Amino acid sequence: MPRAKRGTKRRQRHNKLRNKAEGFVLGLGSQIRRTAEAVDRAGVYAYRDRRVKKRDFRGLWIARLSAATNGQDLSYSRFISALKKAQVVLNRKMLSEIAIHDPKAFEAIVSKVKALAPAA
Repeated sequence: MPRAKRGTKRRQRHNKLRNKAEGFVLGLGSQIRRTAEAVDRAGVYAYRDRRVKKRDFRGLWIARLSAATNGQDLSYSRFISALKKAQVVLNRKMLSEIAIHDPKAFEAIVSKVKALAPAA
């Protein structure tokens, strides 16, 4: 039986790895074993951070809403509670966009639900 060598398959696999490691420095893009480890680690970070990004944006929207409602003499938590009681189905992302781009409309939303806000 003839001896099977990898031939072009090895080079194809290495080139695929090197393409994924484009821009890596200090041997992480040129030494195949280190490149494979770096690409695997990068994939783990990418997977994790796709979820972390969602958390970060939610925090941003909450911070924006908190700043906007504090200008209306209402805390963020009381505002959200009042929205739920008034059965307003706008999410935090849309509310923060309204607060930034249309302050008059946001003021109208706040005034509508302010009566339902729990007392301080």
